Formats: sequence, structure tokens, C-alpha cells
Amino acid sequence: MPSKTIIITGAGGNLGQAVSKKFLDKDYNVIGTIHKKRNDNFTDNNFHQEELDLLNEENSQNFVTGVIEKYNQIDVAVLTAGGFASGNIMSIKTSEIAKQYQLNFETALNIARPVFTQMLKQNNGRIFLIGSQAGLNPSNSKGAVGYGLSKSLIFRLAEIMNAEAKNKNVVVSVIVPSIIDTPQNRESMPDADFSNWVTPSQIADVIYFYSGEEGNIIRQPVIKVYNNS
Repeated sequence: MPSKTIIITGAGGNLGQAVSKKFLDKDYNVIGTIHKKRNDNFTDNNFHQEELDLLNEENSQNFVTGVIEKYNQIDVAVLTAGGFASGNIMSIKTSEIAKQYQLNFETALNIARPVFTQMLKQNNGRIFLIGSQAGLNPSNSKGAVGYGLSKSLIFRLAEIMNAEAKNKNVVVSVIVPSIIDTPQNRESMPDADFSNWVTPSQIADVIYFYSGEEGNIIRQPVIKVYNNS
């Protein structure tokens, strides 16, 4: 059994699959969560998949507890679960903002909190949250108000956790990608120059670097992965 363990939420998505593959290649125990649809892309014995409703706080806590009981520690967590919805300030409803809050913030918090608690106990670990340019800069939230507001909280969460982890070997970073080169984005923007986008595997490489031995001494709370976008 590999000596290191990573939790990846949204393991069935484009980014989640790329991160899973990267860390499997580096001989990690990879525990991936999915919501409903089964992901059968990995047959590696070190890949373990669990269906989990990330909005259920108690079940999320129990999931993390189970990982700790089986593997003794959690070295890395990459929380890719989330989603996008458009909506401008003139027309968006509070219910739509609440849905984006749940999808992009609560799903991250419900896993990040128990993982962070464990990492503080073991005095080691790296958590990677997925931010966005809309969350980093409010002017980029035009036309996607709920998404931008929900993603902005990801940055505040990382700041709070890093303050709590001061003088500990625990770092919470926010990955901020530009447009990710996925089949869905290519279909929605067929005239774009895809070479300027960042690929899921490139993001996975960056995450691995910051969680590996070479990046262990770096305390970088915001990691921008833009390529040429």
C-alpha cells in the first residue's frame, strides 16, 4: 500500500480525473468522491471511489473519519467539486445565489474542515481549493454574480485556515485557473484559441508540484494557472 493518501472531490469531472491520474502515477492512495454517476475510468488498485453528497455535513465528516481510520493520515486534499451558473445582478434571484453558495462553498467546507482538523493534528498536509477569476476579482463576476460571490468565499476560507495553521506545516492554497480546456468549454466556445487555455493535466501537475517535496517549502495561498488566457 502506498504511504501517502489524497482525497479528491469531484473525481468524476475533468479536473478531478486529471488530478486522480497524476497522483496515482505518483503512487498515492487516491480516494475520490463522486455524487451519483459512477466513474469507471480507473482500474488502479490504489484508486478508491465513494459516492458522497458533499452537502451532507455529517456524511462528509464520517467519510473523512473513515479515510483516517483506514490510512492513518491525509497528506493532500484537492476539492474540485463545484459548478457554474450565469446570472446578472439585475435578474438573479437569491435562491440562485444560495444554490451557487451550496455548490461551490458548502461542498468545499464540509470536506475541508475535517481534513484541516486532521492535518493540524498530524502537523502536515496540503489542501487545494478551486477558485476562479470571478471570485478573485469582483469585476470578473459580471454576468455570473452567484458564481463569483460563492467563489470569493473560497479565498476567505483559505485565509482563515492559513491563519489558524500559522507555525504548522499545513497550507491551504486556492488554484485559480483561466478557461480550462475541456470538451464542454470547447463546445460552448468553438471559435476560441484553445491553445491559450490551461488543460486539466497542467493544473494537476501544478498541484502535485506544490504538494510534493520540491514545493514543500513554498507557502503560496493563491496559485494562478492562466497559460495565455
